Amino acid sequence: MAAQSSKGSVHDFTVKDAKGNDVDLSIYKGKVLLIVNVASQCGLTNSNYTELSKLYEKYKDQGFEILAFPCNQFGGQEPGNNEEILEFACTRFKAEYPIFDKVDVNGENAAPIYKFLKASKGGALGGLLGDDIKWNFAKFLVDKEGHVVDRYAPTTSPISIEKDIKKLLG
Repeated sequence: MAAQSSKGSVHDFTVKDAKGNDVDLSIYKGKVLLIVNVASQCGLTNSNYTELSKLYEKYKDQGFEILAFPCNQFGGQEPGNNEEILEFACTRFKAEYPIFDKVDVNGENAAPIYKFLKASKGGALGGLLGDDIKWNFAKFLVDKEGHVVDRYAPTTSPISIEKDIKKLLG
């Protein structure tokens, strides 16, 4: 537990990309991040992937980045391997933002980055959701310094977060 609390920002973590390579998240210093747990077979998939791509297209040149973490913990809706997930997101939804290694977001095997995100912002809506991620497409908004600014429920559409992203981009 002590090791986790010493991490003060998202930039202190290293994660795996979809090809298994380490990615030091400090490469995103100075960028506004939207971190999302994604799934290919969810009722929310089409709208979220479509809107995430729109947001990315619009703001990527202004210092905005989306970090997508596939997760199969909700209804088994991300059963594929990393290659299949990439193929799906990049071909079907033209996702140009990074899609990382499939992770657990809840439970004892939750990825350290997700333990940190949840500890930073418990539940959306003032704690009503508790700490656990409730479903696919929960979203965390992170400022340029790597601090978690906000957490949004899976049903919150990416487009509705646009004003918050703009504010952080300055």
